[in-house]
Amino acid sequence: MSEKAPVTRARKAVIPVAGLGTRLLPASKAIPKEMITVVDRPAIQYVVEEAAKAGLDDVLLISNRGKDAIIDHFDDNLELARTLKADGKDALLASIEASANLGHVHVVRQGEAKGLGHAVAQGRDHVGNEPFAVLLGDDFTDPRDELLSVMIDVQEKVGGSVIALLEVEPEQISAYGAAVVEPAPEAGRGDDVVRVISAVEKPAVEDAPSNLAIIGRYVLSPAVFDVLDRTKPGKGGEIQLTDALMELAEMDKDAGGGVYGVVFRGRRYDTGAKLDYLKAIVQIGADRDDLGEDFVAWLREFVADYEVPEVRITSGFAD
Repeated sequence: MSEKAPVTRARKAVIPVAGLGTRLLPASKAIPKEMITVVDRPAIQYVVEEAAKAGLDDVLLISNRGKDAIIDHFDDNLELARTLKADGKDALLASIEASANLGHVHVVRQGEAKGLGHAVAQGRDHVGNEPFAVLLGDDFTDPRDELLSVMIDVQEKVGGSVIALLEVEPEQISAYGAAVVEPAPEAGRGDDVVRVISAVEKPAVEDAPSNLAIIGRYVLSPAVFDVLDRTKPGKGGEIQLTDALMELAEMDKDAGGGVYGVVFRGRRYDTGAKLDYLKAIVQIGADRDDLGEDFVAWLREFVADYEVPEVRITSGFAD
């Protein structure tokens, strides 16, 4: 019997959701940050929808204690479905069925959280020896803008690993990993795809090598698992995926090495911090066919009439 041909195109997604969500406290004290609502669905659903749209219908959640609500969200709720059907609420029924039909969702617990690299390493048994995508659970891209599918195409063509890059204002780069890049003509996509030669995790503004930020989308070679096994804790005492990627960048192509970057120029929504979360709600709400017209009209009226309060409230006391 002939051997199976190796899988050369990513078909599985790993989504780490084990974080504490401290930037959204106190809302995330008892509710997973990924389950906090953006308009009418939890943030994690947008992420899984993004994976499904790119053809990844096998999703592994890297979870932890207190995150069962995420798992429940992607499961069937037969009692609720029966009630909605009996009441003739077909649109609502379709909405809850949609979240349960996005793909095959699996779960593994991370245990002790030791960084993004450690979380990704927990997917080894599920992923096996094939390329796979990693999507962070607190930001997502607009479905009208292609990113993940482009990254999968690039990885299939050139091999190695592919990361998403975004140009940010120089003063914002310390919140991200900063990449140093060079042209990658072999990818055949002009300036939109580059070769990554080095990166620095969350550099000080004055030390940043560029303003190309690494954002939460990756398509990785399975070679990353062996690299993560030997990656020592880095910044913050955690196993950093960026450190593993830099080792991959120096490895031979035949060993699964090489790192490329897709420069994203579309719309991205960050729900991991309070101000960005508010912006995401406004942007998405304004673009909704069923809400946008009335919402934008109200926003214009509100902004036109708004006056900044003279008394600022902090911690419950006027100052």
